[in-house]
Amino acid sequence: MRRWIFWLGVVISVVLLYFSLRNLKLDEVWQDLSLANLWWLLPGIVTYFIAVAVRTWRWSYLLRPARHVAFGSLYETVVIGYMGNNVYPARAGELVRAYVLRRKEGVPIAFSLATILLERLMDGIVMVAFVLIGLPNVKSLPPAANSVVLIAAGLFVAAVAVFFWMALAPNMAERIADAVIARVIPHRFQTPLHHFVSRFVQGARSLSRPADLFVIVFSTALAWLIETVKYWFVMRAFAFNLTFVDLMLVNGVANLFTIIPSGPGYVGTYDAASIGILAGLGVRQELATAYTLVLHAVLWLPVTLLGAFFMLREGLKWADFRKAEESVAVTK
Repeated sequence: MRRWIFWLGVVISVVLLYFSLRNLKLDEVWQDLSLANLWWLLPGIVTYFIAVAVRTWRWSYLLRPARHVAFGSLYETVVIGYMGNNVYPARAGELVRAYVLRRKEGVPIAFSLATILLERLMDGIVMVAFVLIGLPNVKSLPPAANSVVLIAAGLFVAAVAVFFWMALAPNMAERIADAVIARVIPHRFQTPLHHFVSRFVQGARSLSRPADLFVIVFSTALAWLIETVKYWFVMRAFAFNLTFVDLMLVNGVANLFTIIPSGPGYVGTYDAASIGILAGLGVRQELATAYTLVLHAVLWLPVTLLGAFFMLREGLKWADFRKAEESVAVTK
């Protein structure tokens, strides 16, 4: 992992945490935490793992052009990848997920990364939709926020449109990519990059079958709606009440902010976004902070522990994170 990426993420995390937590009354945060009914976290954790199962089902459809993978094996791989995202910066878990899938099932890394990128694009579209649906409920958000959301929506739609084009016209996409590579890429890098582009275009072909495309879109929306139910369960532990649409907004904004580089586990980016949007919805800052801390812990701890268990059972070591990065670099 390049050190500058790590330290950039750490700096961003610290800055966002500072601006989110300054002027905070820590005694009130502690009081809100001590009064929380933490039994509500149990159904929240169960709900989260159901959402992970739905995302695994989605990935199985994206992988169909290459290979059918048993659901149990794929679920373990997804959880290991989520653990990697939680303990390493810059979404290193996505690389680990592709590496583990090649190791277990022989699926080429470039193909897996193409499907994972498609997952992120689909997730982004749903998150933007959640934000657009819930944003009118916010009373104290700066006017510029609407422009930012619209720009983000346009970028995600454009990215998905490119993927659709790659799926529907793969030969043309490869020809254009090859021409660009031949003109601007040094000769020694051209062969591995050609190989990567070929696998990448193959990954986009999951979109060319209408039935599979419907399942991919449906499962993406379903997974995020189920995850919003987890936000509702955690909210029930605290002394405030928001509508489900409000929680969709919190979910959408907090997860869109995780695109920004941060320290491991999206510390700072996720928290600042959640606290800020909750405050915009009228939740007291100390209560919003207590809720966000618990919510982030529920998101982070269970899947990280389960991922570590699966990793050890597969005989993986921490050094395999470095191997994953190296495998992506050579793209074999």
